[in-house]
Amino acid sequence: MKRKTWAYIWTAAALIWMVVIFMKSAEPYQEQDMRPFLKNWISEERLTSWLPHISFTYDGHPVTWQKPYDMLEFFIRKAGHVAEFALLMLFVTLALLSWRKAFYPMLGLGTLISVGYAATDEWHQTFVPGRTGHVVDVLVDSIGIVLVALIWLLVHVCMTKANLKPAAKEKEEL
Repeated sequence: MKRKTWAYIWTAAALIWMVVIFMKSAEPYQEQDMRPFLKNWISEERLTSWLPHISFTYDGHPVTWQKPYDMLEFFIRKAGHVAEFALLMLFVTLALLSWRKAFYPMLGLGTLISVGYAATDEWHQTFVPGRTGHVVDVLVDSIGIVLVALIWLLVHVCMTKANLKPAAKEKEEL
């Protein structure tokens, strides 16, 4: 496929994923509550034995093993946010790199766009009944974004070094 075709495909994927994130953020919490499903799936006793016996406060709210379904849902939801914004970062950066080749500026721009979208997503949630937007959640979303950026950087550096070594040997032979 031509580079321009890939650029359109990745741009469409990024925009579609942004719409999916927006639509999921527009749902009231009650429609996304996983606790009834979890209660049908695993007994409270078993869940309590699996969870670490820890308690902490997240954005002013307690998260504790003494409420095992709440705790499990908390971790599932946060992992989901990390994954959804990691995927957004992947799509946005692939789109940017498809349009233009400069790796570092496009990776930086992809990171900024993704974090910016995470911030607007939290702001959007403040208008949805039963939902709240928090700065700390932007930081959670950013974990996925930064992980993708770091993996991409690592792969890029390794591939660049691998491609430079043969060229250096050829110059020495001449």
